[in-house]
Amino acid sequence: MTIDITQYDTIAFDCDGVILDSNKVKTQAFYNATVEFDEQAAHALKKYHVENGGISRFKKFEWVFKHYLSHLDKQSTLNTLLENYAREVSHGLRTCKINPVLNELKKLNESANWLVVSGGAESELREIFAERDLAKFFPNGIFGSPDSKDEIFARELGNKNICGKALFIGDSKYDYISSTAAGLDFVFVGEWTEVMDWIAFCNEQSVTYVDSLKEFL
Repeated sequence: MTIDITQYDTIAFDCDGVILDSNKVKTQAFYNATVEFDEQAAHALKKYHVENGGISRFKKFEWVFKHYLSHLDKQSTLNTLLENYAREVSHGLRTCKINPVLNELKKLNESANWLVVSGGAESELREIFAERDLAKFFPNGIFGSPDSKDEIFARELGNKNICGKALFIGDSKYDYISSTAAGLDFVFVGEWTEVMDWIAFCNEQSVTYVDSLKEFL
């Protein structure tokens, strides 16, 4: 399906699975971060993560603690999980594939506000994007957790950083729910998504989708 991105005043992107081919990196990192505590918990968290793409690591580790690790000290356990995860994911984010069409896409609509709205850790994202020369594409900001996407959309709409006709490009069900609730148009990108039933979901919800960002060109 052809999408004309030149009609938008604001274009916001999810990171994992859209800008970076990093979904599998993060899925494995959730497992590896948790397995030292309990293998069953690690498998359960891996599954929960895939089913709840776009939600921050903080909420996911809270979930696994509540359901599997609540016999342990909460703060020290969560701290260890977060440290394990950050260490695991750091290398992957620095080496995974960058979407090759970003530069061409930017040239199609350079006047729009370009920003990132991610479930990934904001400080980590900003560091990675600076290192990998990606920050230049997103002059209107790189935003992530601990704020949820709902909170980021509300805040950036409030301060007019998201303005006019706005589009969000993502690869999870939560991306669709959070962005459309905020009044943005949404396109689902299937190329790197981990949502198994994504085409059925898009058809059921009448969601516009593309197989890859190349279709925007």
